[in-house]
Amino acid sequence: MSERAALLADFIAQVGWSTARLKPITGDASFRRYVRLVRGTQRAIVMDAPPPVEDVRPFVHVARHLRTLGLSAPEILAADVPNGFLLLEDLGDDTFTRMLARDADERELYDLAMDALIALQSHPNAAAIELPRQDVAMLVDQGAVLFTDWYLPEVTAEPTPPAVRAEFVALWQRVLAPALALPPTLALRDFHIDNLLVLGERVGPARCGLLDFQDAAIGSPAYDLVSLLEDARRDVSPDVAAAMHARHRHALPALATSEFELACATLGAVRHARIVGLWVRLWRRDGKPGYLRHLPRTWRLLENALAHPGLAELRRWFDAQAPARRRRVVAGERK
Repeated sequence: MSERAALLADFIAQVGWSTARLKPITGDASFRRYVRLVRGTQRAIVMDAPPPVEDVRPFVHVARHLRTLGLSAPEILAADVPNGFLLLEDLGDDTFTRMLARDADERELYDLAMDALIALQSHPNAAAIELPRQDVAMLVDQGAVLFTDWYLPEVTAEPTPPAVRAEFVALWQRVLAPALALPPTLALRDFHIDNLLVLGERVGPARCGLLDFQDAAIGSPAYDLVSLLEDARRDVSPDVAAAMHARHRHALPALATSEFELACATLGAVRHARIVGLWVRLWRRDGKPGYLRHLPRTWRLLENALAHPGLAELRRWFDAQAPARRRRVVAGERK
């Protein structure tokens, strides 16, 4: 038994589940792993987030806040913070992704997601939590530079010149300023169908279970809307996307402005640029080439965002540094 496995077994025993059956659950793109504990009719989930690459404290902090807002984050049943283990309420397996695979109605699911998002963004205490600010450093220095640091070297077969990288960062600093000037809210930052569940026994926005929000920040209300409707892993029906934008405008009329539309384009572009680079990093660094299948869609989303007139200068940078012939990556092309 590995040292990590022994720590996990000790944690499970300490929280009173030593007689439970363990059923591993498919993880995500992080280093976290999840295990379902089953004991008769009782169930719970263990999050295994090994330090120092993972830190469970942000998840605990945000989960407890979301629950005070009336939203369905998992209850924290027990925690071993130093070793990176959490015992969580089991919200089940009915993620939106699985529901769609079972031919659930797309519009109904996105309406439920929008119920939760509107409830969050309209709550007067949504931003009443101590969290990092979603600023240029978070969005670019810790995000979009994955494009220059991982994607460009992959398609050019050489490191990105420092001057090209510096110009990339400077352009983002200019275009992000208006988007980040909007009234801030709690941005979960991974608000998409893989991290949303249907909780059939609950009502209202609480029917939407929330997962994977440990990277939450105080940021723009445009970010989670874009995260949901411009999904790098799934094509959202244009009619559904338009209907959800209309619902958001109706529920939050203060955001029904051209400035908000530009913020959606800008934050969509910075998010998609990061994810284009992330797919390559997951392949090259982490040995997960399967994510490359999402690259064509992510490029389409990035190109659509860059088509906004307010992002013309940024679009010219992408056209110069990553023209059409460089907007593809195939696993195994370069050793």
